[in-house]
Amino acid sequence: MPSRSSESGTGRPPVGDGRPPTARSVPVPPANPTRIDNPGAAPAAGSPGPSGTPLSGTPTAADYYAVNRGGGLFSEAISQRIGARIAVQAHKRRLTPTVLTILNLGLGCLTSFVVIAAAGPVAGGSIWAAPIGLLALIGWQMAYAFDCSDGQLARVTGRSSPAGGRLDVLCDVAVQASLVAALSATAAAQEPDTPAWLLAAFAATWMVNLVTSVMQTGSQAASMVTSRSLPVRAAKLVRDYGAVIALAGVVLTVAPQFAVWFVALFTLVNGGFLAASIAFAGRESLKS
Repeated sequence: MPSRSSESGTGRPPVGDGRPPTARSVPVPPANPTRIDNPGAAPAAGSPGPSGTPLSGTPTAADYYAVNRGGGLFSEAISQRIGARIAVQAHKRRLTPTVLTILNLGLGCLTSFVVIAAAGPVAGGSIWAAPIGLLALIGWQMAYAFDCSDGQLARVTGRSSPAGGRLDVLCDVAVQASLVAALSATAAAQEPDTPAWLLAAFAATWMVNLVTSVMQTGSQAASMVTSRSLPVRAAKLVRDYGAVIALAGVVLTVAPQFAVWFVALFTLVNGGFLAASIAFAGRESLKS
């Protein structure tokens, strides 16, 4: 799966190379622990912001967006901006980052469970595909927006903590496991002859991105392609979690019979990324 950055304000995650190296916000002093999946946290309100200007009063959507953790071209342009607006409303209602993390968990898993339950009826023609696909498109995107907002809220308000980071990662695992199950169930329902090994490989290579996402912290952070040029970032959309789940939602809406091709495509993409990452890390290890 293309990853995303979670409470990093990503997340799930183009992890690793799917997004620019995650160090996009200002480092915090050691005394202020950050969520484990958001190493470069931003200051709390009233302390210097990313531009060096003290944050005063109630943080705005721009303040929250300024400390986003990337995630790729699509995620930065859409998911992180929605997340910033969610963070504004959460702050007004005195919600904690953990509440937003749990909302990501609940909405993401509920959406996936509906898709799984409807996979057979949609394939059999007793349920229209469009409403289920639209639910998946909107539900997964909003869950990801909550995933982006929890990290933004944590960094700007100074509520980052290792425990919050662990919760965020675990919720990401649950949401993405449910999403993989939903896509696999749809593919198997539409194409009963879908090889079991393909579904297994799809799940395994997708979840590898969560591992690389957590590894993108501190001294372990690295990117195989560091260019920020538009063509490179456009090519990285296949590793942009927001873009990939949007594509998944579109497929389920207009052509669920192509779900097996979606599964095959991203098994190749994520498997290729894993192989390239191993080669890259091996070369760097030999150098050191």
